[in-house]
Amino acid sequence: MTKYVYLHIVVLLAFVFIIAGCRDKAERPAAPVEDAKAKAMLEGVWIDADEESVVFRIKGDTVYYPDSTSQPVAFKIIRDTMILSGGNGVSRYPIVKQGSYVFEFKNQNNDIVRLVKSDDPNDSLYFVRRPVVTLNQKKIIKRDSVVTFDDRQYHCYVQVNPTTYKVFRTYYNSEGIEIDNIYYDNIIHISIFAGADRLFSKDFRKSDFGNFVPKNMLKQCILSDIKLSGLDGKGFRYQVQLAIPDSPSSFMLNMTITYDGKVDMKVSNPAGA
Repeated sequence: MTKYVYLHIVVLLAFVFIIAGCRDKAERPAAPVEDAKAKAMLEGVWIDADEESVVFRIKGDTVYYPDSTSQPVAFKIIRDTMILSGGNGVSRYPIVKQGSYVFEFKNQNNDIVRLVKSDDPNDSLYFVRRPVVTLNQKKIIKRDSVVTFDDRQYHCYVQVNPTTYKVFRTYYNSEGIEIDNIYYDNIIHISIFAGADRLFSKDFRKSDFGNFVPKNMLKQCILSDIKLSGLDGKGFRYQVQLAIPDSPSSFMLNMTITYDGKVDMKVSNPAGA
């Protein structure tokens, strides 16, 4: 074999490899592109259209669940599919319909899940994680506190009174059987005196805090306690504890009772704060 023939073979083989490489690149499918617009439309809290219960919250590329035992998962929207990537692998859900306030997809049983975007800012409270609040059940608690402000002495009285008002907490056992646990709500009395003058007196029920707790969660809550936390120029500061039994879900409210007997309330730790 002459060196010219050898060179001709080398050039021919190189040409074959180049053609094969180009064909491989041409036949290789492009990586799927994520639908950023569809993904951005899902930002917010979504509730079941039929049961009006909170299903999940989407922020950025993450899905958060109201159940504290469920871990957040990453998600993508590729073509007409929502893809969740969690600890148990990847799950795909075909999208049936999507709009700014409507989202429908098929679950793993091929049932259509219909969601609507919440416009209630209180629904974000489902995703606030707090320590478990100890429940006060079936026992009277009395507290007398003497506090001083601006050289004047005040007597603050709190009494937690158990009631027969039932609060049901529903859960499912390992066999999937629905079980209701029964708890009992409290009525909490607060009185404030300056010497013999009564500045304030009221029985508080959990319904008094309905403007700060989502309605379907308020039904499961127990008014566990109201504690005096301090005194300043605005008035007497209390912390209100509303807790869901057997759950880390709870609501802490800051309540101020002014010197002229008015009540002001706000959420202690709003979602996102």
